[in-house]
Amino acid sequence: MPTEHSPSDSSTSLGGLGALIDLIVRRLRMSDLVAAAKFGISQSIEDPVREQQELGEVRQRSVAAGLDPEATAQFLRDQITASKIVQEGNFSLWATRSDQAPRVRPELGKIRAELDDLTTELLHELRMTRYLRRLPVSCSIQLAIATQSAGFDDLLHLRAFNAATQNICAVT
Repeated sequence: MPTEHSPSDSSTSLGGLGALIDLIVRRLRMSDLVAAAKFGISQSIEDPVREQQELGEVRQRSVAAGLDPEATAQFLRDQITASKIVQEGNFSLWATRSDQAPRVRPELGKIRAELDDLTTELLHELRMTRYLRRLPVSCSIQLAIATQSAGFDDLLHLRAFNAATQNICAVT
């Protein structure tokens, strides 16, 4: 188990924020599955009821983790925005290129359960990297290092990744 002063050993992204960035990347990859689950049915990308529920829960859980509830909620809001960027991009692509549309629709309930588990891991990593993220220059450098190893080679996911990490150094 990592200490508050060491990054997770299982991180593939580099630097002190590597484990946190890996979780963000995992969440963005799951956004492709969310899009596949919603595409071609009446399920909208927007789900304000679920979003408000998730934001409320993360505010409560952040207090127990010793994190600022509003800053943590903003971090999750950034993750939700990033997911919508991926979903909208996929919907646009699949509407114009049906040959690239998903052939199998994943079960949204299972994906959401995985996203909930991932939120728990994200909160843990936010707490574990708190020391690093409190130092703006150090955080910016560590974010740049981790971003280089995030592994996105397409503009859609890179744009979403930028949205997901835009306030990472502000969450305390």
